[in-house]
Amino acid sequence: MADSGDREPDRPGDSLNPPDPGRGRRLGIDVGTVRIGVATSDPDGVLATPVETVRRDRTDKHIRRLTKLVDELGAVEVVVGLPRTLADRTGPSAIDAIAVADALAARIAPTPVRLADERLTTVTAQRSLREAGVRAKGQRAMIDQVAAVGILQFWLDQRRAALAENDGAPRA
Repeated sequence: MADSGDREPDRPGDSLNPPDPGRGRRLGIDVGTVRIGVATSDPDGVLATPVETVRRDRTDKHIRRLTKLVDELGAVEVVVGLPRTLADRTGPSAIDAIAVADALAARIAPTPVRLADERLTTVTAQRSLREAGVRAKGQRAMIDQVAAVGILQFWLDQRRAALAENDGAPRA
């Protein structure tokens, strides 16, 4: 396995191993130090919606809950946000997200777990909630889910564009 610092975000349709699993629900995950936001897509991969916020702990209860959500929702692919720095470097948050992604991948194989560039998704989620009139105190309960929706929706949009560009077949 490559060093965590060497990991780059995946891109839908770009020589993914394993390849795109086709039609089915995707799960989007925003990894935080205290909470993990979870979102899902419809089976056609068009729209991401919030699911829940999973509390992190020192054991692996959060990994068990994520594993259960993958199973309950019948996810064919999981997309974990990779919070690279604005200078496109791997910092502590990215290393943490990679560790969660790897732990989840070990539990749900052969379902693929992808890493998606998520720079600024939390900032965008906070802005969206503020503009929707959600007070700062109420944002904590939703911010992680909204960020997960942003990560997953960006992935779905990129995937749809890659599939359209290749007449429905992901690039090899």
